[in-house]
Amino acid sequence: MNQIERRDAGLPYISDDSVMEQQKQARRLTQELNTVDRSDFKKISEIVKELFGKSQGAFVNPPFYCDYGFHIEVGKNFFANYNCTILDVAKVRIGDNCQMAPNVSIYTAGHPVHPLTRNTAYEYGIEVTIGDNVWIGGNTVICPGVHIGDNVVIGAGSVVTKDIPDWSIAAGNPCKVIRKITDADKKLYYRNQEFDEAGWTDACRIIREKQ
Repeated sequence: MNQIERRDAGLPYISDDSVMEQQKQARRLTQELNTVDRSDFKKISEIVKELFGKSQGAFVNPPFYCDYGFHIEVGKNFFANYNCTILDVAKVRIGDNCQMAPNVSIYTAGHPVHPLTRNTAYEYGIEVTIGDNVWIGGNTVICPGVHIGDNVVIGAGSVVTKDIPDWSIAAGNPCKVIRKITDADKKLYYRNQEFDEAGWTDACRIIREKQ
């Protein structure tokens, strides 16, 4: 097996010339994305669509950084805010209606623990999956191999090292489940603060239209 085949099979591999050649397209596109007129939303969307392996209506606020782009698959209505980094050595699969606050980092890449092995230049990638309707708070780091379920909120500043189940609010370093999300949370917009009457009426209308 060559190094690209080893990487894609989930085996330890070395970033040789053939691997780096694959990264050139992503580097070209991210450079274009990160220098485009920030008010040209149409052009930003076009670059993101070309960069990602799969997307439907995705939008990324530049700057944005990734290794390959074609290993990133996002569902409908994906949004990543400023300074998102995705090291997509392995697949990164993200569901529908997911939002990322500024400075979110997703790492599939890693290196051996022992220095003698690490200094061989072998590295690895383990895929990350994120479900539908997930909100990732600012400055969060998601580590290799993590699975985040559907309808999850990850608090700002979290370091996610283990799987997070559906319908959870989780936060911390390391990130842990704080509580479940319930129907009682529907009318809240921040902690215990409820929507005003006009806002809630409009929110209910939007919810009905989306069902």
